[in-house]
Amino acid sequence: MTTRVTTSRAQRASLVRAAIALQAVTIFLQAVSAGLLLTSAYGETLHSVGARVMYGASMLYLLVALLAWKPGGGPVRPVWYASGFLALASAQVVLGIAHVPSLHLPLGVLMFGLSLLALVRPQEREAGRPDHAGVPTITG
Repeated sequence: MTTRVTTSRAQRASLVRAAIALQAVTIFLQAVSAGLLLTSAYGETLHSVGARVMYGASMLYLLVALLAWKPGGGPVRPVWYASGFLALASAQVVLGIAHVPSLHLPLGVLMFGLSLLALVRPQEREAGRPDHAGVPTITG
């Protein structure tokens, strides 16, 4: 039974990481489509569709983090991170619709950087305990 619980926690953690990776990829594709926005006729459509996909990825990240936390007994920290990302994504959409590139572009760069940081941070084994895989521990 212990193996099933551990495997289930590992699966939940990998689902959260997959949601973060999806979010990071969609934010990167938004930067690519922003470049196309400046150089092609279809760039605006692509950037608009990409904004909806990025926002959906942020909502998916929050949903996965909530499901990993509440029913599964996982850590609450990813829920806070996902909530913050959804708030940033909401601000990003509002700034984009309002055509405020002086804030829209830096916020996009910030979101991409934070997504990468969330992706590479150590996973958590239990609530409040980071996973120190590969680090020798001294027990007394």
